[in-house]
Amino acid sequence: MIFSYQTIQKPIEEITFKEKGSKFISYAYPIQDEEEAKERLTYLWSIHPDATHICYAYRLGLKGENYRANDDGEPSGSGGLPIYNQIVSKEITFVLVASVRYYGGTKLGVGGLVRAYKLSAQLVLEESKIVERHLTEKIQFDFSYEDQGNVMRNVDKFNAEVISTEFTDTCNLIVRIRKENLDNFLASFEPLYQVKIKKIS
Repeated sequence: MIFSYQTIQKPIEEITFKEKGSKFISYAYPIQDEEEAKERLTYLWSIHPDATHICYAYRLGLKGENYRANDDGEPSGSGGLPIYNQIVSKEITFVLVASVRYYGGTKLGVGGLVRAYKLSAQLVLEESKIVERHLTEKIQFDFSYEDQGNVMRNVDKFNAEVISTEFTDTCNLIVRIRKENLDNFLASFEPLYQVKIKKIS
């Protein structure tokens, strides 16, 4: 089972180069789903309303199984696919790469377009730091004050991230734990039968 994936750390914007008068401006965004990809593309059109084309590709899923490449009116396979192939070559997922083109008066031909969009994607991804992201689960605990020490020891032992704490008549704790550690983490609480545990994500 896969518990982590490679993606880019943060958005990279406005990496520009020119080819025979045409201007290419590339963008790369870490995204979670198709809806976020659409929002990013809507934003790009809003800041580049006069662009000739905005070609893009995105890849989603732990194995990159959900993807799309769009030529936006360029000859078939000359825009989106070269961008997508650069994403694949970096072995990353949950990412959108887009290249904004302003036509400069000289036709590049299909081969020229393929090279230009490939370079556009390559340049922006070279500026991106690739990081490993781990799948996580949120867990909520309700427990008495006398169990607090035992609960916190287990939280520390499994490097769970504390998201929130609330101490009233009882203790309420929400943590984020890596999915790969989840089963062992929950098993460590079995002796503490008074501790109530609930998954919330």
